Amino acid sequence: MSHVLTLSIISVISVDSGSVIQDVRLVNGTSQSSGRIEVLHKGEWGTVCEDGWNLTDSNVVCRQLGYPTALETYRHAFFGEGSGFIWSNELQCIGNESFLSECKQDESRDPVCNHQQDVGVRCGSKRINVC
Repeated sequence: MSHVLTLSIISVISVDSGSVIQDVRLVNGTSQSSGRIEVLHKGEWGTVCEDGWNLTDSNVVCRQLGYPTALETYRHAFFGEGSGFIWSNELQCIGNESFLSECKQDESRDPVCNHQQDVGVRCGSKRINVC
């Protein structure tokens, strides 16, 4: 008597939700609408590397914080050097996102960043209501 053994392999792919930016804030600025950009990632606040960062990304930060637009992006730790981890995944925002977590991320890069490269922003000063 012949027996046939069928083996099924189920593969489960887990996506690390830890790669998502949970929140954003501005620190050490001259007003509430300016400062070093810091992101909350896996429960820890850290800074953002200036490599690949542009005004489109800054606009999304400002929009997430309730400001209509970014007026200027600052590089080279203009608002002082932060501490903790450095977010180095290059964001590829297209400009219509309401939150940084909606922007595509290029995690394939391996940039060498330090806190001398912390990025900052100055947002338009009139706050808008964000749902």
